[in-house]
Amino acid sequence: MRVRPEQEVNSVSVLEGQPAPDFALPATDGSTVRLSDLRGKKVVLYFYPKDDTPGCTKEACAFRDNLGTLQQMGVVVLGVSADSVASHQKFAQKYGLNFPLLSDEGAQVATAYGVWKEKKMYGRTSMGIERTTFLIDEQGIVRKVFPKVKVDGHVEEVMEAIRAMEGSP
Repeated sequence: MRVRPEQEVNSVSVLEGQPAPDFALPATDGSTVRLSDLRGKKVVLYFYPKDDTPGCTKEACAFRDNLGTLQQMGVVVLGVSADSVASHQKFAQKYGLNFPLLSDEGAQVATAYGVWKEKKMYGRTSMGIERTTFLIDEQGIVRKVFPKVKVDGHVEEVMEAIRAMEGSP
């Protein structure tokens, strides 16, 4: 089967309405977070390229600043990148991040979710995470995918989707 170029560029492997692939990844607090252990809660699973870079810092701080509201909505926030646990710990400490960052050093989870992509910058090609957020319901089903996230206003967009999912204003 041949993939058309526009599908390749815009595709993620996990689509809305599909079960979210389970995983177990090490977290900043030394624990291992398993997605299936979070059944019964809504999960915002956001993939980001790199710790302590401008866009990733802005996105993480926006989730940090809105965590209370998200928790009141029954949501668990998880950030995932290919950085090490040690890198995540420094990043979380530097910015007072109050939710788990998960280390996907081998990019297996990013690959399973279809967000490990070829990137081109300054004439160089490399593999990396494409900033993408998945909203997962209490049964482990992906309800909303936010591909190629623009950081400004993203957390608000996620909260609107959660409200829509709940059927509340």
